[in-house]
Amino acid sequence: MLNIHKLWLFSSLCIIVIVVLYFQSEVTRLEEGYRKLEYKLVQAHSQSRQFFPKPTEKDDDDLVVIYNRVPKTGSTSFVGVAYDLCKKNHFKVLHINITANMHVMSLNNQYKFAQNVTKWQEIKPALYHGHMAFLNFDRLGTTTKPIFINLIRKPLDRLVSYYYFLRHGDNFRPHLVRKKHGDKMTFDDCVAKGQPDCDPSNMWLQVPFFCGHAAECWKPGNKWALDQAKHNLINHYLLVGVTEEMLDFISVLEAVLPRFFKGAIEHYLSSNKSHLRQTSSKIEPTLETIERIKKSDIWKMENELYEFAYEHFKFVKRKVLMRDVNSVPQIYFYEKVRPK
Repeated sequence: MLNIHKLWLFSSLCIIVIVVLYFQSEVTRLEEGYRKLEYKLVQAHSQSRQFFPKPTEKDDDDLVVIYNRVPKTGSTSFVGVAYDLCKKNHFKVLHINITANMHVMSLNNQYKFAQNVTKWQEIKPALYHGHMAFLNFDRLGTTTKPIFINLIRKPLDRLVSYYYFLRHGDNFRPHLVRKKHGDKMTFDDCVAKGQPDCDPSNMWLQVPFFCGHAAECWKPGNKWALDQAKHNLINHYLLVGVTEEMLDFISVLEAVLPRFFKGAIEHYLSSNKSHLRQTSSKIEPTLETIERIKKSDIWKMENELYEFAYEHFKFVKRKVLMRDVNSVPQIYFYEKVRPK
């Protein structure tokens, strides 16, 4: 009799749990339906209070995007996507080639480049890319400014990749002999012996690339350069992504700049662009080597810029790609317009 009573009690509890779960799911479903309905009502109500200029034949045709790509950050993979899309989306892609792979332009070339990029109507819309430090168009007398984008990578990962790239090349041009070809020394041995090729000062590249053409930008460990790099990243770049999240970077660009990147996500996923250029024979450093590098002030500054950029990128993509729980597409509209 006692067992029957326990069975009855257990069955009752199961029924109660099932009923509670059912009603919870129904409440969730109704809330979701209400949220979607509310968004549609607000969207319909706001359309009459938004201003949409009539598109012209040259709509978006003046767009100029500059990707001042940092070496060994996955830039070749990203540029490959742009080259594949340019014909379909009707824009030009141009590589900026500076003498002897210099990252800084002379003052006269800065001025000429700024005038050329903004006034070369026949080539617009266009995406320019090259290993060049950020160039502030505000000080060069142009009436229009290009849109800047970039990618940033964990500084030690970038340095290790570049170290082995100079020795073994990559799978993009496997037969090209690099300047350190034949050097078999590992990155770990290089650090242990205190060789110049793995000195932390060689990591001082992403900070100056975002800092710009000022002399102070290129002094390793300069705190002003780090602050200026952060300032430029926030105030002069439309978007800075991270190499480790290339797909999200492309996804945000497709949402924000469809004139250039319409279809970029599908193309990136269906092609081999995500692995277009990989350093050959790369050996990951040991924990001992990593800890030794991380004691450097230069690594700390470069890593601070990386983490700053990554936090900002996460904030931007969350709003654009709607990664928040229960998020809805954002809209804007005008109200209290006077006089009527």
